Amino acid sequence: MSPKDFIALAKKHKCTVLDLTFVDVPGTLHHTSKPIHELESVLKDGAGFDGSSIRGFQQIQESDMLLIPDPATAYIDPFTAEPTLSILCDVREPMKKELYERSPRTIAKKALEFLKKSGVADKAYFGPEAEFFIFDHVSYELGTGQSHYHVDSEEATWNSGQTSDECCPNLGYTIRHKEGYFPASPFDKGQDIRAAMVMEMEKAGIEIETFHHEVATGGQAEIDMRFDEMLIMADKMIRYKYITRNVAKRFGKSVTFMPKPIYGDNGSGMHTHQSLWRAGKPLFAGTEYAGLSKMALHYMGGILKHARALCAICNPTTNSYKRLVPGFEAPVNFIYSARNRSAAIRIPMYSENPKAKRVEFRSPDAACNPYIAFSAMLLAGLDGIKHKIDPGAATDENLYQMDPSKLAKIPHAPEDLSEALDALEADMNFLLDGGVFNKKFLADFISVKRDEVADERKRPSPAEFFKYYDV
Repeated sequence: MSPKDFIALAKKHKCTVLDLTFVDVPGTLHHTSKPIHELESVLKDGAGFDGSSIRGFQQIQESDMLLIPDPATAYIDPFTAEPTLSILCDVREPMKKELYERSPRTIAKKALEFLKKSGVADKAYFGPEAEFFIFDHVSYELGTGQSHYHVDSEEATWNSGQTSDECCPNLGYTIRHKEGYFPASPFDKGQDIRAAMVMEMEKAGIEIETFHHEVATGGQAEIDMRFDEMLIMADKMIRYKYITRNVAKRFGKSVTFMPKPIYGDNGSGMHTHQSLWRAGKPLFAGTEYAGLSKMALHYMGGILKHARALCAICNPTTNSYKRLVPGFEAPVNFIYSARNRSAAIRIPMYSENPKAKRVEFRSPDAACNPYIAFSAMLLAGLDGIKHKIDPGAATDENLYQMDPSKLAKIPHAPEDLSEALDALEADMNFLLDGGVFNKKFLADFISVKRDEVADERKRPSPAEFFKYYDV
């Protein structure tokens, strides 16, 4: 969409409000709004904001920043009372108007520039499969002398006994742990809300391929977008989260992308399909293992070599590592396979069409910032291509049932966020290629995450009271 089209869209829908959106380093969506008569001025000069109030951005002595709208991302927000034209923005320095290097969208743009300059490819396609939970009730509290969380769902197995909870009436149609994949109504109570989410996404220009209930109980869902160019897909992922949350609110429900909100059941991941193209032709199809090209094998080699460091960025919360544990279909083993969902990288075999050839990195979760995570995965893959990194032997064996002595030889995911941060500190040079990331940004990212780890370690948990109060 050009600026002219952008203005025409606002007039067509009689918009009264312009909403300018962007994300911080952790990936949270922020916005500021203007009356629509400010539209042309903003397109020309941008809109100022305080960068020191945004996590991961500026210090207070250099806080003035600019939002520059990207007309290609415009859409009509369906969740506002006033007709609102919403648009994603680039963040720029106010003096030279240069892209702000700490903005996640800038990092993604730099990664794509580096890809093109490398001569390897001119396009990177990404297709994330984000999973999430839809709860009927959620509450949480963290204090000096108390802490708790409570989630509830009318379909969950723990809601099968007597209950007087009005938000979750018990009709007996509950889903047991690990039995939520593709159940029919009335056990699947999320079809209408998922369909409503899909309709809003497609109105926003996000093409959807499929949607369904996922393996866990408690309303776990998956809505899969059709693959797209990396930056466009990161933009779509931000809108995806916004739309799912707001449609859930319409239904009186709540969505979370926490990787592991339920104890004892499967967590939520974001399996990420990736492929490289040049001059309109796919580069990952060939005659090697599972119909892949040597380039694709080397790309996987880079992902696997840097997988533990990638976890710090692609699984960036302490909660992420409560998902990355054996026993819940989590891809904790850094090896690759065709069709085998127990490996960290899978090569989908649904189609022999060269355009469908791709690699699927299954470890990430949707708590990550897509701009940063997609960029990091791309750089790892390009490092593999540059250095012709051998991904090693594939496996077609069920890793969950493999002999322990054999399994111990396969690299595995970090056990917690602290271990992932150690891996990133020891292996970050691949992220510095092309100036996509810089050492100061990564050092600050690691510092903030270490503070999160330290805070969790200091806090007593309800589980500790349960186990140790009577010691």
